[in-house]
Amino acid sequence: MSDIEVLAHHACFDGSLRFVRHHSEALGVPATFGVFLPKEALAGQKVPVIHVLAGLTATQETFLIKANALRFAAEHGIALVAPDTSPRHTGIEGEDDAYDLGSGAGFYIDATSAPWSRHYRMETYVGEELPALTELLYPLDGTRRGIMGHSMGGMGALIQALKYPDRWKTVSAFAPICHPSTVPWGQKAFDAYFGGDPAK
Repeated sequence: MSDIEVLAHHACFDGSLRFVRHHSEALGVPATFGVFLPKEALAGQKVPVIHVLAGLTATQETFLIKANALRFAAEHGIALVAPDTSPRHTGIEGEDDAYDLGSGAGFYIDATSAPWSRHYRMETYVGEELPALTELLYPLDGTRRGIMGHSMGGMGALIQALKYPDRWKTVSAFAPICHPSTVPWGQKAFDAYFGGDPAK
């Protein structure tokens, strides 16, 4: 784990808020996430954890700095883990050209169509790699692991909970995107990520 880099570390509500970069096997590029550790975790006690997925155009910082959730997580001794919303700097042509495709718009799914399929594998990253990594690095209790999200992140939380119910103890979705394949920006992203096949 020599590729783990703590980008920022802040004392917060008697706990610790950290932003971390690591090389992601699922994404094939460096990935960043935020983690809030309550004081119980800093003392070595295993704590429940909620993975929080932000919406379209957001980053690993958005939920943690805007949602006012840290004080409640601290009060209840809960850790929060927040991934970025997509891979970054993959070299895919056009990934930074629009808000609704590419950077900031990973939709928490695994793309199946080239060139996106090489790096845009957020479903695997969020559901497998990130929980395994954070539970190795920090005293997080994987038997008390929940997921939640807002907008695009709400869709991601619902996907995880409905497809992989054994991974998550709880799920919450705030104003989730529930049917993206019926709106223009969802069709645009899914046509690219799934090769224009509506069945996928």
